[in-house]
Amino acid sequence: MERGLVACTDINGLMQTLNINHNPLDWRLFTDSSKLSLKALLLHNGNTLPSIAVGHLVHNKESYDSDASHYNKLKWKICGDLKVIALLLGLQHGFTKYCYFICEWDSRARSLQYLRQYWSARKSLEPGIMNMENQPLLEPSKILLPSMHLKFGLMIHLVKTMNQEEAAFTYL
Repeated sequence: MERGLVACTDINGLMQTLNINHNPLDWRLFTDSSKLSLKALLLHNGNTLPSIAVGHLVHNKESYDSDASHYNKLKWKICGDLKVIALLLGLQHGFTKYCYFICEWDSRARSLQYLRQYWSARKSLEPGIMNMENQPLLEPSKILLPSMHLKFGLMIHLVKTMNQEEAAFTYL
């Protein structure tokens, strides 16, 4: 991500302009990326205040920025797609064996994916260990998992594994 995507002074000025009292604990930063753009929205935790667009980068490829000072100053929780979260946590891009920041799920162990219920928690986020490429830009405790992305992914897997001749499949 580009340095200064969200700057503290800009946010404070924007909040004053909108006449909103800014408490970082009441907000979360939602990021979403595509091949052509990166978007950032500030979402209110209670959804009583409007969402605020704080960044939109076009024709800019996501990249790791080792200066995490602006993320640590903001004190927001981060929510977004798994690609952006992996980038912020310093994980290697692409199809990797250990692609998840919470546990040591082995993406290549196809025979265990639907049978094994528990995978051990990731013990370290050190570069060079289990597909970690860089130092994390923020603490994993600041990450909120993107529930809609996960639900859609689970539904896709469910539909793919269903018997297409059954009544349940035709119901969907």
